[in-house]
Amino acid sequence: MPELPEVEITRRSFAGAIAGARVQEVFLGKPLRWPLGCEPEHLLGRQVLGVRRRGKYLLVDLGEGLLLLHLGMSGSLRFAPGLPPPAQHDHFDLVTTQGTLRLHDPRRFGAVVYVPSEQDPLAQKLLGGLGVEPLSEAFTAEGFAAALKKSRASIKQVLLAGRLVVGVGNIYANEALFLAGIRPTTPAMRLGPARVRKLHAAICEVLEQALALGGTTLRNFSNAAGAIGHFQHATHVYDRAGAPCRVCGAPIRWLQQGQRSSYFCPRCQRG
Repeated sequence: MPELPEVEITRRSFAGAIAGARVQEVFLGKPLRWPLGCEPEHLLGRQVLGVRRRGKYLLVDLGEGLLLLHLGMSGSLRFAPGLPPPAQHDHFDLVTTQGTLRLHDPRRFGAVVYVPSEQDPLAQKLLGGLGVEPLSEAFTAEGFAAALKKSRASIKQVLLAGRLVVGVGNIYANEALFLAGIRPTTPAMRLGPARVRKLHAAICEVLEQALALGGTTLRNFSNAAGAIGHFQHATHVYDRAGAPCRVCGAPIRWLQQGQRSSYFCPRCQRG
């Protein structure tokens, strides 16, 4: 599933190219997770003022209203002039004067939703419960520590839930916990100030590194220009069960938490 780095990399790969474009045509393929929320003709003539991100949602500002795009489990965007006609798994085209923005999604868990404003009830339902952006000034070690003290859940589950901090998906949670020396099963409320500071720094470090490497491509992720990511080659523990730890040499272990795989080093992550 594309996580914060992949969504942000996608945004950066087309935001500048589409800015200022006017919508000429809208194509809808098979139904996605939610309906568009307006007739396609309602978008014609709108100007794309910019593209922002909130968590794993992309917000395409159209002056009057905006599109909320989510890539779901397997979705990806392309933006280019002169794209070929939509194929089987192409479910949304925003044809503009500067190129076509296309959502390709084999599993159809993605979404494109029009809302009149961010104050709209549907927009608030989708965005209102999201936690702090991890690469913003609002994500402080002090605030993070205070929030963790209220949770009896494991630290890995807290990170994946996205209610305290958004975008730390499974790969990046595993990697951040390794850098911080914390096991994924440790109850969040047991982490003291010093360990929370290490985890806070590790989250920022891992996400910044993933952005620098273009995100993670395990199967089919690529940005809107077609470039793949390379963070998968830099992981310390993720998907390395049985392989030696790159720091101490101990075999990386695997366990299942909920429906997600967790990886950790039993020597570097003692508690």
